[in-house]
Amino acid sequence: MAIRKFDLNIEKILEDWEAHDAIREIIANALDEQMLTKTKDFEIFKDSAGKWHIKDYGRGIRYEHLTQNENTEKLSNPNLIGKFGIGLKDALATLNRKKINVLIKSRYGEITLGESQKHDFEDILTLHAYISLESDPNFVGTEFVLDNINDEEVEKAKNLFFKFSKEKTIESTIYGAVLEKKGEVSKIYLNGVKVAEEDKFLFSYNITSLDSKIRKALNRERSNVGRSAYSDRVRAILIACKSEEVARILSEDLKNYSTGLIHDELKWLDVQEHATKILSSSTKSIFLTPEEIINTPDFVEKAKTDGYEIVTIPEKLKDKVHGATDISGEPIRDLEQFHVEYSESFEYKFVDLKDLTEHEKKIFSFTDNILNLIGGKPANVNSIKISETMRKELSLHETTGVWDAGLEIIIIKRSQLESLEKYAGTLLHEIGHAISGICDVTRGFEEELTRIIGILCTKLLKEESSTGTFFSKLFKK
Repeated sequence: MAIRKFDLNIEKILEDWEAHDAIREIIANALDEQMLTKTKDFEIFKDSAGKWHIKDYGRGIRYEHLTQNENTEKLSNPNLIGKFGIGLKDALATLNRKKINVLIKSRYGEITLGESQKHDFEDILTLHAYISLESDPNFVGTEFVLDNINDEEVEKAKNLFFKFSKEKTIESTIYGAVLEKKGEVSKIYLNGVKVAEEDKFLFSYNITSLDSKIRKALNRERSNVGRSAYSDRVRAILIACKSEEVARILSEDLKNYSTGLIHDELKWLDVQEHATKILSSSTKSIFLTPEEIINTPDFVEKAKTDGYEIVTIPEKLKDKVHGATDISGEPIRDLEQFHVEYSESFEYKFVDLKDLTEHEKKIFSFTDNILNLIGGKPANVNSIKISETMRKELSLHETTGVWDAGLEIIIIKRSQLESLEKYAGTLLHEIGHAISGICDVTRGFEEELTRIIGILCTKLLKEESSTGTFFSKLFKK
């Protein structure tokens, strides 16, 4: 059997690498080959003799692969783990330094390691690959056999891969996957290999679409990659998510915004906005700021009674989602949108004039006289109606009168017929809206305006009653 020697030409050995770092590279190569060839899952197992095997079912390794140059095939494929093509040689050097015996098998022969004299420098010993060129055409893939290695090192290596992490995939996107965080620390994987840890992230992530920033940041050891390299991809993954589960977890964390205890993903406004859009589409929710919740307690109770969930959002997010639509194209329900929906669905309970009490009929009978004070009923007002119920404003207080421009009618709450002052004030108030076409300004202004108009009208009518007209009956003591 012919044996050939091949100088691995390792110029610098990574002295800080442990055995599990070396095994990581072998596993990474197996994963890459599986992805490139679309063959069945690779295997990691321990045989009866205590040796560990890492076997893929790809094309099989050749000794030519043991080169210091970057692997062009891996560089051109964005979904692969490998970048440098030198990780395997680093791994072999580390295993040799740790006195771990290595046998590499493929259809093209077997490779073992050993030290030998460097060509033309007989006094220098370097690491060589010993290659048996006896081929086995029936052998499938590549198999690494490791002897004299601690089981713990193998398990440590496996824990560096998402495949063996037991972390649940919550949702997958074109940029990567959102993973359920296990324990206190989040893990960042690039194509399944752990490259960083985050103690302030809400999720773990497996980034499968690597951008230029990530590729530039990948170092020879493939560890301790900085957040600045992958933060854009993490944001892209979250914004590409559409599941309620991801949105729910994000929104629950967002509730801690006012305390400053949110995870770092929720500090990104575009992530907050996207979570809101998903929740709005998939749940019956209303999005309110802490200030709105404090200032509109009746509104909050009404919403809860109607089956809505109150989701607390920061002020900056409110500005982003106001008037926006969710992922289904429907309006996001904030304070104003809820009121719009409420108003559109509201049905008045009109009262037939014959069903009014005698006192109410008497108050209502002054309608024409009140209108005559301002020159008669405006042409755009078809009729004036009385209703038991009225639409509520954003404060959830019922209005006392409404000018409905669409129906061209003035609607007044029945309780205003308790007195001429209330009825006249409300009627003239709504006439003002009908004539001007202008909506309310502020609640305090509106209430004061109505009160003053009512007093003025009452005074005028009382003065007229002193002349002996039919008004005198109403104000007679």
